Amino acid sequence: MISIAAKDCYNSTILLRFCKALMLIWLVILYLMISIGIGLYAATRVHNVKDYVMAGRHLPLYVVTATVFATWFGAETVLGISTKFVQQGLRGIVEDPFGASMCLILVGTFFAAKLYKMNLITIGDYYRKRYNRSVEVLTSLAIIASYLGWVSAQITALGLVFSFITQGAISPSEGMVVGAGIVLVYTLFGGMWSVALTDAFQMTIIVVGMSYLAWLLSGIAGGAGMVIDHAAHANKLIFWPQLETRDVLAFIGAAVTMMLGSIPQQDVFQRVMSAKNEKTAVHGALLGGILYFLFAFIPIFLAYSATLIDPIMVATLIDENAQLILPTLIMNHTPVFAQGMFFGALLAAIMSTASGTLLAPSVTFTENILKGIIGHQSDRRFLWTMRVVVVCFAVAVTLFALKSTSSIYSMVGNAYKVTLVAAFIPLVCGLYWKRANTQGALFAIAAGLSSWLLLEIFNPEGLWPPQLAGLLMSATGMLVGSLLPDLKAPTPSCSSN
Repeated sequence: MISIAAKDCYNSTILLRFCKALMLIWLVILYLMISIGIGLYAATRVHNVKDYVMAGRHLPLYVVTATVFATWFGAETVLGISTKFVQQGLRGIVEDPFGASMCLILVGTFFAAKLYKMNLITIGDYYRKRYNRSVEVLTSLAIIASYLGWVSAQITALGLVFSFITQGAISPSEGMVVGAGIVLVYTLFGGMWSVALTDAFQMTIIVVGMSYLAWLLSGIAGGAGMVIDHAAHANKLIFWPQLETRDVLAFIGAAVTMMLGSIPQQDVFQRVMSAKNEKTAVHGALLGGILYFLFAFIPIFLAYSATLIDPIMVATLIDENAQLILPTLIMNHTPVFAQGMFFGALLAAIMSTASGTLLAPSVTFTENILKGIIGHQSDRRFLWTMRVVVVCFAVAVTLFALKSTSSIYSMVGNAYKVTLVAAFIPLVCGLYWKRANTQGALFAIAAGLSSWLLLEIFNPEGLWPPQLAGLLMSATGMLVGSLLPDLKAPTPSCSSN
């Protein structure tokens, strides 16, 4: 009798878990269908290249703010930053969210108005107009290369989520392919219009879902104050580095990587350019940056609450696969509705970032590299060329994600190093230093890239972080190159009388 009762209880438990898993899967499918529907509806607004790249420059403030926030709030925010905090505390997340949110504030304060007035299609166009075609190509290649790791991080996260939700029925690799295909569908046809409208929807899901989960898990953990006190006693709230040369340089190197390296990026530029006017461009970047900084701490709070709610689980996963701490906490300690809210918010975060970062390098390659090779095309044909490039880039980043073994946080952080050393100095000097010239820009690119690569190859763990040394060498190259006489200028010949 006891064994029969136990067997019935076991079968009921299995059935209940199956029903919960099925409900969660259907909630996720519903969310994905709504996102695709919004994206395809937005595609009806695309009639030319300007619509595809910049949403016709019609976006109001709330949409610009939403798309800035949602693009930044990606896989690394929910899974990467939170994991890094549990492992290393505030010192481990200097790049993001501190550097990332500061980037958006700097864009709104110093760059948005100036770039908006220039009426450009891509950030690469700025380098051509301010310098020449060579600088345009070099900086555009650096910008495109930087997106490989960033988009791959989102694809990796999609694979992780789909595998986790289906309890392994879909492998992480299969999930990457499925996720990339979903994002490609609505990005391919709607361009920036699809990105903007889906971002507005996804921001709502993120804000509501994360706020609800913070309230729910703080109650399970014994209150927000208890979680914060626990983090403080574990020395997780120490932000500033020790006053030693190595620690200070490492701190600065981490801070400037995303703070400055993500400023010359096409996805940020597109959001500025898509605003309906200059004032909207400025305010949208500022508001998006502030909101991102505030809401980025919710996943951090959620993940750290796991150390109080389920310390054994945290100890098990911290070394094996720390990125699963937060999803495992949600699955094991919350009702199915909360699980749906979490995975809906997580997918919203990932897909909003993936769509924007898939479109940006594709547009840059088509406009700043391919256009100079294939020559003039009609607007309609050029639009279809962009769409072909979007497909090609989606395939490339999916293959890269399938082969990569890096963590989501490191993939995103490393992505900005190349633009930091190659594109930032020519951008800021071109806008704010009248004496900056083409020779200076070329010197800056050459000095920044070569010094960074050499240190990454031969001394990556040295006193100077490679990206910080590259930034300083890039600034030196700009200064020297701009002040020297033009080396290409013909030398006057001396004639004897």
